Amino acid sequence: MVLCRDPNDAYRIKHLSTTAKVDHPYEFYHDELAFNYRMPNLNAALGCAQLEVLPAYLKIKRVLASTYQEYFKDSDYLFVSEPEYAESNYWLNAIICPDKKLRDQFLESTNLSGVSTRPVWTLMHRLPMFKDCIRDDLSVSEKLEKTLVNIPSSPIIKLDDING
Repeated sequence: MVLCRDPNDAYRIKHLSTTAKVDHPYEFYHDELAFNYRMPNLNAALGCAQLEVLPAYLKIKRVLASTYQEYFKDSDYLFVSEPEYAESNYWLNAIICPDKKLRDQFLESTNLSGVSTRPVWTLMHRLPMFKDCIRDDLSVSEKLEKTLVNIPSSPIIKLDDING
């Protein structure tokens, strides 16, 4: 779903999402490179149903994030929380470990205990197909790659507990 304030933007997105086919009763002519990004009705119905429970899920996510923030507050691990100027959906929770050695120990310990944690994704420029691509300074990303851990983020509270 895409929401637009400007009707011209909406027209442009619609054009690109329908393979940039020029409107014509019977000819198939595409005036630029585009793809079929249209969603089947069944997927749209599922999306609409999920939007109905989204506020409750966001509450659950914030409760979980608050629990994590409290748990890690006096530790060497920094819970990644929202900046003051924003409101996070906390769809994915993460911590920053002091260094790679402690990150690896944390990953080993939690996974051996049955808590599924994982390192952040491998940076694109480290993947074989992108190793020769142009890139700028990635020192911050490279530091986070060595220290960031994704922690469980699934809602663990029943919707009934939030809704009263």
